[in-house]
Amino acid sequence: MRAVLAWKETIRDQCVYDIAFKPDGSQVIIAAGLRVLVYDTADGSIIQPLKGHKDIVYCVAYAKDGLWSPEQKSVNKHKVSSKITCCGWTNDGQYLALGMMNGVVSIRNKNGEEKVKIERPGGTSSPIWSIAWNPSKDEHNDILAVADWGQKLTFYQLSGKQIGKDRTLTYDPCCVSYFSKGEYIVMGGSDKQASLYTKDGVRLGTIGEQNSWVWTCRVKPDSNFVVLGCQDGTIACYQLIFSTVHGLYKDRYAYRDSMTDVIVQHLITEQKVRIKCRDLVKKIAIYRNRLAIQLPEKILIYELYSDDSSDMHYRIKEKICRKFECNLLVVCSQHIILCQEKRLQCLSFTSVREKEWVMESLIRYIKVIGGPPGREGLLVGLKNGAILKIFVDNPFPITLLKLSTSVRCLDMSASRNKLAVVDEHNTLLVYDINSKELLFQEPNANSVAWNTQCEDMLCFSGNGYLNIKASNFPVHQQKMQGFMVGYNGSKIFCLHVYSMSAVEVPQSAPMYQYLERKMFKEAYHIACLGVTDSDWRDLATEALEGLDFDTAKKAFIRIRDLRYLELINSIEERKKRGENDNELFLADVYAYQGKFHEAAKLYKHTGQESRALGMYTDLRMFEYAKEFVGATDPKSSRILMTKQADWAKSSKEPRAAAEMYLSAGEHLKAIDIIGEHGWADMLIDIARKLDKAEREPLAKCAFYFKKLKHHGYASETYSKMGDLQALVQLHVETRHWDEAFSLVEKHPQFRNDVFVPYAQWLAENDRFEEAQKAFHKAGRQNEAVKVLEQLTHNAVVENRFNDAGYYYWMLSMQCLDIARASEDQRDEMLKKFERFQHLAELYHVYRSIQRYTDEPFSSHMPETLFNICRFLLNNLTKDIPPGISKVNTLYALAKQSGKLGAYKLARYSYEKLQELHIPSRFQESIELGSLTIRSKPFHDSEDLIEGMMCYRCSTNNPLLNNQGSVCINCRQPFIYSASSYEVLPLVQFYLEEGIGDEEAVSLIDLEVPHTDQRDARWQDMDNGELQALRMDDGFDDAEDDPFTAKMSFEQGGSNFVPVKVSRSVLRSMSRRDVLIKRWPRPLKWEYFRSLLPDVSITMCPTCFKMFHSEDYELLVLQHNCCPYCRRPIDEPN
Repeated sequence: MRAVLAWKETIRDQCVYDIAFKPDGSQVIIAAGLRVLVYDTADGSIIQPLKGHKDIVYCVAYAKDGLWSPEQKSVNKHKVSSKITCCGWTNDGQYLALGMMNGVVSIRNKNGEEKVKIERPGGTSSPIWSIAWNPSKDEHNDILAVADWGQKLTFYQLSGKQIGKDRTLTYDPCCVSYFSKGEYIVMGGSDKQASLYTKDGVRLGTIGEQNSWVWTCRVKPDSNFVVLGCQDGTIACYQLIFSTVHGLYKDRYAYRDSMTDVIVQHLITEQKVRIKCRDLVKKIAIYRNRLAIQLPEKILIYELYSDDSSDMHYRIKEKICRKFECNLLVVCSQHIILCQEKRLQCLSFTSVREKEWVMESLIRYIKVIGGPPGREGLLVGLKNGAILKIFVDNPFPITLLKLSTSVRCLDMSASRNKLAVVDEHNTLLVYDINSKELLFQEPNANSVAWNTQCEDMLCFSGNGYLNIKASNFPVHQQKMQGFMVGYNGSKIFCLHVYSMSAVEVPQSAPMYQYLERKMFKEAYHIACLGVTDSDWRDLATEALEGLDFDTAKKAFIRIRDLRYLELINSIEERKKRGENDNELFLADVYAYQGKFHEAAKLYKHTGQESRALGMYTDLRMFEYAKEFVGATDPKSSRILMTKQADWAKSSKEPRAAAEMYLSAGEHLKAIDIIGEHGWADMLIDIARKLDKAEREPLAKCAFYFKKLKHHGYASETYSKMGDLQALVQLHVETRHWDEAFSLVEKHPQFRNDVFVPYAQWLAENDRFEEAQKAFHKAGRQNEAVKVLEQLTHNAVVENRFNDAGYYYWMLSMQCLDIARASEDQRDEMLKKFERFQHLAELYHVYRSIQRYTDEPFSSHMPETLFNICRFLLNNLTKDIPPGISKVNTLYALAKQSGKLGAYKLARYSYEKLQELHIPSRFQESIELGSLTIRSKPFHDSEDLIEGMMCYRCSTNNPLLNNQGSVCINCRQPFIYSASSYEVLPLVQFYLEEGIGDEEAVSLIDLEVPHTDQRDARWQDMDNGELQALRMDDGFDDAEDDPFTAKMSFEQGGSNFVPVKVSRSVLRSMSRRDVLIKRWPRPLKWEYFRSLLPDVSITMCPTCFKMFHSEDYELLVLQHNCCPYCRRPIDEPN
């Protein structure tokens, strides 16, 4: 810090007691005796004197807004205990601090109430002579500086708490004043000078020595000018100049801040670390992991915690507690170097002086240029122009060069081969160290630095420009404010006023300079320091054209251009295989770059015309290609025509493309285009013109005809080819069954190919009988079964129980057909037949119950529903088939039983329902019905019980039977009407051994009258295993019929004994009383005898279900078919 006198004035025989600046700093007001004087701060000229005061003026002040107005009309007055010597308001104007003669500081609010009282230890012997509040807005608390005549400077918070310790002064302070931002304090007093202090009270230096006491000092707002007022009337204005104290090594920059702190800045990562020294920092040096700071009484050596290049944590390594006077300070790994005029001293960190060099002239510049620890090299520039290299461990300096003028700045290149010097005439000189030859020189330079990463690049600054020079190329200039101090890669470190910044400078200009000389490898090294993507592309392209594939590859990798990398890789592969025609490689490069005509010329020159032709055709430059080929080569012309057609196809001109393909003989491609666009007329012309031996184009024509639904053309094409298999397939796909059948008649080998899809189609269209016939014709009964099983499953899932019953009946008949056709599967299929017949009847019956429970209206009489429910429950003794609900069945039965008077059965049904999970929609109805039915008598209607009489043994059966639909006494199965499900008056009988079905029918047809002389009587035969009832040939009583006689027969035991008849009994039967189920083989016929001939019973000739004749006729009129098997009435049996 230096203080330069700006101006000085003396007022004779007057003491200057106070000074105040106008807020904008343009004027200064002086209190001198009885007068107040106004001066211009710029040159110290008096503007005007202010008269009118009759006594000495001790204090002057300037209102910040230029006005003063009282809040109250009268002024409040407060008594204090001692004389007030000084006062000051806080920044916000809320509190006033008073300094008093008795050593007390009183802090009061605006109303004059004392809030804080600070008593100094000296009391009345230490009067408070000056106080000042810190104006800084960055401080968290209001800070008060107090100077007393106990020769102490102390700092307090608003609360009265002392900050730090008392600072001892060597004089009586008369005035204390802060800089505008509060960073420094100026004090003056009995030592006849003003001194500069940090805001913490650390003395930094003297501002100006005077001949008498300094009574007042003030700092000009927002500037470094200080005005002093002395006892002898002297007014002096000084400008304070704060010199930059700093050090730089590569990307670390250390500089002084607030005079007592050191900030180390990492120029790349922008990290900063502050080191508080609490004393005036005089010199700073930095090198690798070392930092040296010189304070007035000592030197501190710091080191980094770790070797990490980005680590910013410093710790004290050594302290050298000695006072040194030096112009320059340098630090190495194990030494510090002090430079004082001509002398260089090397000290260890323990303050031992190891070496000393005395130069022949003043040292102007010194720099550490690296080296092993303890043996570093120093570059030294002298005022007489000598440049020396000194090694720390070597007492003898080495002279590198001798210039004619003084040295201002020095730097050595990374490889230590070149030296750059800036002399006092601002000329940059670059020398070869080994040969001492001047390589080049440039004017207007004030600093220079070599690039630490590139040997041939340096930069220098001067006249507001940054200059970059590569090798011996011309200089590249750009504007830059400041002073260039370092050059690392693409970053230039620039010091502008007090701030250091890293400027990113693209290295494009030097790179292009190398490219112009075809120095690709050097250009690549420059580019690595930092250039734009477009610069990388230019480098890659130039290197590629210069056939420097290695550099080009690296550059293309940088910009991730895979296309060119593939080209380079392919060229490298060809080189490995022995190709070495550079012209051919260059032709490929030109082709990639779009320089097609140059590429074609090179291809022709190297005898690679085909590649040129391929290039032109790929680029659709057919005119150039035709010119290139000429009319000499018909094969090339055809290839060209094909490629032109390819292009026409891709460029949305398909008809032109198709015609070109046809003229080039490329039928398949032409057919593809025509087919895709649906031009059937063109396609059939081609198909008719093609020879039948050209199967592939013809097959493609047929394929497109099928796709375009032109089945006639497709058929014609397949016929021309003679492809019968495809023709059959076509007829099947288009459902042209008649044509398919006529083809099968001529060619039976395609039987399966036609009948299987035909059967599937029929099954899908609900034409199951036809489908079965088709499956039979194809010999695929299992397929029929599978289709029907799937349809049945779907019908059950969808609650179409009528269809489910019908499909199960169809399935059973299918199984019967398989059983008849296949001996191996007979037993299995017959079991399936029985099961499907049973399921068919259950689903057929359940349809009525489901309609009753799910639909609002029922078409059935209560008696019919009652019979159906009982029939279903009697037959649901084992597993319940899917879809059939026992709840629905019991619910319907309970409702109908209640209506018909079967109260006992109804109560039973409701009790059974309680054991089951009931849907919520039935819950209320069932609970109500359960209660209601208990009010009815606990028995069933007699009429209903009589309706369950066995026609064989005349036993009345219960309404529900857990043994199934058989008599509980004789075990004779009941025969039900398939519409009303009443029990029919039929008894099944069996033929004796040896009687065939044809013979039995012929015997029944004889119908011998009962007056015949032969007797017939019952015999109970027991042959050990089977019990049988047979009618003997002789009758005991000519009037008795065998069935009528059996009515009175009481049977015991649990086994069912069937009725077996002999020939004579068959003869005695009437044909109209016998019903025969004429099952196809391998089933046997079943015979039934009606015991009430007056009851008319009809049997469906297909499904063999029995009906009351009236019911059957009515149902047939309604549905025009059998209600069970859906056989149309007009269909022959």
